[in-house]
Amino acid sequence: MWYERMDLEDWFDTYQFAVDYDVGESAVKFLTLGDLGMDLTSVALRYGHHKGLPELREVLANDYEGLSADDVIVTAGGSEANFAIVSALVKPGDHVVVEHPNYPSLYEVPRSLGCDVALFRLRRENAFKPDWDELERLITPKTKLISLTHPNNPTGSMIDTAEFERAVSIAESYGVYLLFDETYRELSYGEQLPGAGASSPHVISLSSMSKSYGLPGIRIGWLATRSAEVRDAVLAIREQVTITNSALGEQIAFSVLKRKTEFIDRARTHVQQNFEIVRTWMATQEALDWIEPGAGVVGFPWIVDSRIDPEEIYTRLVKEYRSFVIPGRCFEMDNAHFRLGYGGAKDELQIGLVNIGNAIADSLD
Repeated sequence: MWYERMDLEDWFDTYQFAVDYDVGESAVKFLTLGDLGMDLTSVALRYGHHKGLPELREVLANDYEGLSADDVIVTAGGSEANFAIVSALVKPGDHVVVEHPNYPSLYEVPRSLGCDVALFRLRRENAFKPDWDELERLITPKTKLISLTHPNNPTGSMIDTAEFERAVSIAESYGVYLLFDETYRELSYGEQLPGAGASSPHVISLSSMSKSYGLPGIRIGWLATRSAEVRDAVLAIREQVTITNSALGEQIAFSVLKRKTEFIDRARTHVQQNFEIVRTWMATQEALDWIEPGAGVVGFPWIVDSRIDPEEIYTRLVKEYRSFVIPGRCFEMDNAHFRLGYGGAKDELQIGLVNIGNAIADSLD
C-alpha cells in the first residue's frame, strides 16, 4: 500500500475517547453548537461551490494583504489542503524538505507519493529554532517544495518576521514552492506573522478552523496563494476527492469569522492563563524538562530520568488515570518527548498535570 496509517492518528483513534483529561490535544477546547448560538435551520444542504462558499472566501481573504476571495480555496480541514497541495506540486522522485518535528501528514504525504523527503530538523540544542543555513544546504536541484510550520506543532517554536522573510527569500531564490502551515498564527504570544500566502507567488498558506477556533468537527480548512497554477491544480485534485465542502461547516465557519475578534481574543486569554499553569507546574517537575513554547497551545517536554520507561508512562496515564498525552514516537522523535497540550478547560488541564506527575511517581516506586 502506498499510504500507511500515522502513529499519531492511530494513538488518537485508540485512546482519545477513553480518557477524561486530554492534555495532549493541539487545539483550543472544542466548542458545541450551543456555544455558538446560531440558527442553521435555513442552510441549504446542497452541493456547494468547488472553491468554497464565496462569502467565506471573502472574509478569509481579509487576512492576506492584496489577495481576494479568488485567491482562497476552502477545503475539508487543513489536512485536505495539505494533501491537495502536495499532490499537485510533486511527483515520484521529486525532493521535498519538511520541517521536523511536525504534524506527520506534512511528511507522510510526499513520502507516500514516492518523493525523497529531507527532514529540516528543529533541534533541542538550538531551542527548536530553525537554522536557515541548514535549510539551504538541504535544497537540491530536484527540490520542488519546502514545508514549514510556525507556530510549530508539537514544539511551540516561533519565528519572527525577519526569519519568515528569509524563508520566503530562500524559496524564491531556488525557484521552489514554500508551503507555510500557519494554523496557529492567531495564537502568537507576541508578534503575529503576516498571512504567508500574500507574500509571494512561491508561497502557499495553509490554515483551518480546528486549532485556534476550537472547531475541528466542522472540517473546514483553507489555502491562500497568489499562484493561479497552484489553485487550479488543487481544484483538479479536490474534484476527485471531496468536490465541495460541508454546507453546515462552511456556514458555521463564516458566522464565526464574522465575529473573529471575539473568538480569538477569548482563545488568547484562555491559552495564556493555561500556559502560566503549565509553566508553574513544569518548574516543580524534577523528572521533566522543556523548552518553553513561544506560541500556540502545545509544548514538547521530555523525561530526563533514565529510570523511567516513557511508553509505560503514556499507557499508564490512559489506563489508570484516564489522561492523555502524545508520545514522541508519534512524531518520529525520541520517545522521551511527549506533546503536552494546554488549550483545554482549566480544570481538565490541572487534573491532567497532576495525573502526569502521579504516573511518573508510580514508575519510580
